[in-house]
Amino acid sequence: MSDLGAIGGEVEDAIERVRVPAYVIDRQGVIRWLNPAAKRRLGDVRGRHLTSVVAPEESRRALEIFTRNLIGSPAGSDNRVVAIDADGNRFAAEVSAVPLTSGGHVIGVFGQALDIEESEPPPPHRALTVRQNEVLGLLERGHSTAQIADELHLSIQTVRNHIRHILQAFDAHSRLEAVAIARRSDAGAPAPSG
Repeated sequence: MSDLGAIGGEVEDAIERVRVPAYVIDRQGVIRWLNPAAKRRLGDVRGRHLTSVVAPEESRRALEIFTRNLIGSPAGSDNRVVAIDADGNRFAAEVSAVPLTSGGHVIGVFGQALDIEESEPPPPHRALTVRQNEVLGLLERGHSTAQIADELHLSIQTVRNHIRHILQAFDAHSRLEAVAIARRSDAGAPAPSG
């Protein structure tokens, strides 16, 4: 920050004016600050818990990501989430977040978010559990078993079990076939029966 101080810039004012949604969440997960771009996208959600702005099936994962950003690497993390906009519509976003510190102590999380697709993400499949829907979403993005295990903080064996259940639910013989069936199936409709 000494370089920024040296040029005399007003960083807080710039963050307010930047057109990328930015936010601050306190240690308890309460949204404390949004720049105008974030308010336009989400509405004025200050004072609400972070889980109130993500899709219901994303709540647990959002809390896990938030906790990792609080107690994990100072470098923070980049993640995809399905959020709910000010009109109640679902949208996918790439969120980049870092721990926010004061006096050497983590006091919250600062982040920015970008929409990653224009169309509304599909709702979760009722034939799958919340965690299986998360795994399916990562399979759709081309993640390997190891990448899914790392992102969801699960063992590789647990991820394999979830994938096995997904294949069974869609009566599929491969991951690719399961993803194709999931995309073809009626949004949220039960999986085809054997």
